[in-house]
Amino acid sequence: MKPDHIRILDRATVTRCLAEIDPVNVVESAVRAHTLGQSDLPAEGYMAWENSAGAYTRSVAMLGSVQHGEGRAYGIKLINASVTNPALGIERAGGFTVLFDPETARPVTLVEAGHISALRTASYTVSSLRTLGPVGFDAVSIIGCGTLAAMHARLIARYFPAVRDIHLFDIDPARATALAGDLTADCPELKITEHTDAESCVKASHVVVTLTVSSEPYIPPHWFAPGTFIAHVSLDDVTPAVFLEADAVYVDDIDLVRDNPRRILGAVMQAGDVVADAEAAAGQGRALARRYGDVLLGREEAIRPRNGLVVSNPFGMAILDVAVCQEVAVQAEAAGLGAVVDLLGDRDGAVA
Repeated sequence: MKPDHIRILDRATVTRCLAEIDPVNVVESAVRAHTLGQSDLPAEGYMAWENSAGAYTRSVAMLGSVQHGEGRAYGIKLINASVTNPALGIERAGGFTVLFDPETARPVTLVEAGHISALRTASYTVSSLRTLGPVGFDAVSIIGCGTLAAMHARLIARYFPAVRDIHLFDIDPARATALAGDLTADCPELKITEHTDAESCVKASHVVVTLTVSSEPYIPPHWFAPGTFIAHVSLDDVTPAVFLEADAVYVDDIDLVRDNPRRILGAVMQAGDVVADAEAAAGQGRALARRYGDVLLGREEAIRPRNGLVVSNPFGMAILDVAVCQEVAVQAEAAGLGAVVDLLGDRDGAVA
């Protein structure tokens, strides 16, 4: 494209492009690159406020670059959210990701972020499940039934055809019922069970995915059946004891998780109860936080749940969005999709 032209991709176009992409493989490639030091993740910008309903509302801006194929992808993700949005009939979170030209630094592609954000989050969960999850599982419990839950359920059904049972719980029963209806229509091979309490949902399977906006931990270790894999995608669902008693705790980036006290695992790591040094963990009898990327690179053997628990607690890195968006941008450019806008409008060729 010409300088200062930007290609804008709406959700329908993004979805069309994603049909040609394996998002789990893209996410795994980005995690490997990050673990090898082939990425850059500056500190995120974060701003929170209360809207007119007194509800938590926030804006997060995340820059990132990552080695991708033969080159490097650069971009920024802006994702805003309010917990009252679902009551307005819109998704809780939304925004866009902008990709930059590596040579000029000009923005070249603007991509609707909500769908890709949910997809890369679910893709990370699917990756961790097939690498760290219990062998031969056929049921999944999902706590929280919003947009992320829908994406997780569909992606799990796609990558794990042996799964036949999906258990759902949400503090708003209407959300669980709505998701159950959508999944029954889209994935008729699945049996969907709605639960009236979180405990029974957690106990219903050996794979548990938490996707809520809870700011108070409430799931204790004894809720989980022995041999359970926990994808702790949200911030504060499980209690500190879950991490302390787990056979293994995996993160995407140790520093990012540890430095964020808004997450229960970050608070636990800052308190020194979960550490990143294997010798310190063994010598002091503390839990060890492991990098999932080391497993993907073959540096460490995967630990799967047998009679205990294995927890995956990703930070959620913007480079995953950037990598997926880069793949989408390549597909869109090749097919001539999206709206191309000249950011400078009418001009006479003068250089500023």
